[in-house]
Formats: sequence, C-alpha cells, structure tokens
Amino acid sequence: MKQLILALGLVALAPAAFAYHCPQEMAAIDAKLATHPKLSDADMAKVKQLRADGEAAHKAGKHDESLKLLGEAEKLLGI
Repeated sequence: MKQLILALGLVALAPAAFAYHCPQEMAAIDAKLATHPKLSDADMAKVKQLRADGEAAHKAGKHDESLKLLGEAEKLLGI
C-alpha cells in the first residue's frame, strides 16, 4: 500500500518537475545569445521571437509547447 501511495505521489509531482525544465532552456538560450553568435539578422530575430514565445507558453502553463519553441531556438543557435 505504501508503494502505491508513493507511486501516485511521484506521478502527481511529475508535471511540476517538467515545468521547471523550461527556465533551464531559456537560460541556455540567453547564455548563448550573450556570446553574440554569428547568425543572420533573420535567424537572430527568429531565435529571439521563439525565446519570447517559449517564455510566454511557459508562463501560461503550456510546457510542452514551450519546450518545443525553445528547442527550435536552440537548434538555430547550435545548442
């Protein structure tokens, strides 16, 4: 019975763990942007827009969408 309660508790806490993954991705993007990577103006604008949209999705509780957007930005940055 204790194992079942523990398992249910871990399942209930899983979304909170993923919610905190978004800020780490945003920090990685910010750190890379601080190094002034060589990107075209269009790619730089896209990265910044994806970063902003990812943060907005995170704040709205849409963590899957946030991670997708942030992942696209990281791909453009070569992270």
